[in-house]
Amino acid sequence: MISSQRLTEDFKKMSVVGARQEGGITRLAFSDADWEARNIIEQLMIKAGMNVRTDAFGNLIGRREGLRPKAAPVMMGSHIDSVPGGGNFDGVAGVLAAIEVVRCLEQTVHPVEVVVFMAEESSRFGMATLGSKAFCGKLSLSQLEQLKDNQGVTLAQAMRQRGLSPEQIAEARYGNPIKAFLELHIEQGKVLETMGKQVGIVTGIAAPSRFKIILTGQADHSGATPMNMRQDALTAAAEIILLVESLATREGHNGTVGTTGIVKAEPGVMNVIPGCVELGVDIRGISLNSKQQVVRALKAGIAELQVRRGVKVEIITLTDENPVEISREIVEFLENVANDSGCSYMLLPSGAGHDAMHLAALTLTGMIFVPCKGGISHNPAEWASIEDIAAGAEVLIRAVRQLADESPTPI
Repeated sequence: MISSQRLTEDFKKMSVVGARQEGGITRLAFSDADWEARNIIEQLMIKAGMNVRTDAFGNLIGRREGLRPKAAPVMMGSHIDSVPGGGNFDGVAGVLAAIEVVRCLEQTVHPVEVVVFMAEESSRFGMATLGSKAFCGKLSLSQLEQLKDNQGVTLAQAMRQRGLSPEQIAEARYGNPIKAFLELHIEQGKVLETMGKQVGIVTGIAAPSRFKIILTGQADHSGATPMNMRQDALTAAAEIILLVESLATREGHNGTVGTTGIVKAEPGVMNVIPGCVELGVDIRGISLNSKQQVVRALKAGIAELQVRRGVKVEIITLTDENPVEISREIVEFLENVANDSGCSYMLLPSGAGHDAMHLAALTLTGMIFVPCKGGISHNPAEWASIEDIAAGAEVLIRAVRQLADESPTPI
């Protein structure tokens, strides 16, 4: 039986790793805090009876053998890295719930595996879900050498600091069949809380298109340069910021959103017209067509702005991923499982990206959401009740039991 007490103890262990005096948790990918948390999870896996291994990217994989060791495993997983000043539930809830499932699970026919995907957050290297990308063979050595953190440390260097070899990244690809993959996660929104539901069955996962936009104008004296002779990179950037908001709002009914989360202006002096600005733009949605419409319109608007304002604009695509539609079969299967468990549930899409979106290309993939208070995530106030996490874990264990039995598929 899923134990709320054990889950509470596990969350308490994780809550002190990377904790900041000012509140929140910072466990950036491959940092000391991330590695300390990873070691705690490894010990929990071993104590739960799993054999543990590390792949070429550093993903941690715990395995409990089934009666048929060569059968395709049923897999669960999520991440434990965080954003700066984040909470203790994003990703962690899925990892700890999966370990609790293994603790409570009787002998299965198929092996059961739990994966901790490294570097799910984009906070350090500017690209999200790196561990699951590597796991699915979507990460190259050149990317490892190009991606850098704010201190100029490349992802390849960070890996070497942890005893990993970037040159072997191709070996991180999971080459064997997987029977199914399930990820439990906090919703990171307020729909479940608002609707009074304990569990959400995810129908689709939004995917981001992210851009670095560099505007180059002319830095001039703020007092000596007439308004009609300026090439102000920052006022041009302001137009782009508002354009992102306007275009995304227009497509909001299709679930598309747009955010400008980075603004860096140079020289950053009050009496100098900004000559260079860097923007970080994130456009994401659950509809590929809608997301693409926003991206096309944004690029067209930027092209017009360049001519009108006399500034140069460079658009660098950081990532451009496709939204994932969860198969109807797994959604209906999880609905039935949730109904049998007696919890209150509903169907909903995920506005945030998750590791599961990459696994969907490899195997039957499903996601289970649990509520988070006020919909707050990536924030020290992030919080989910142990009762709701336990309810989600109960759905998870019932699903794994059926998937890991002798039959080819219960769906």
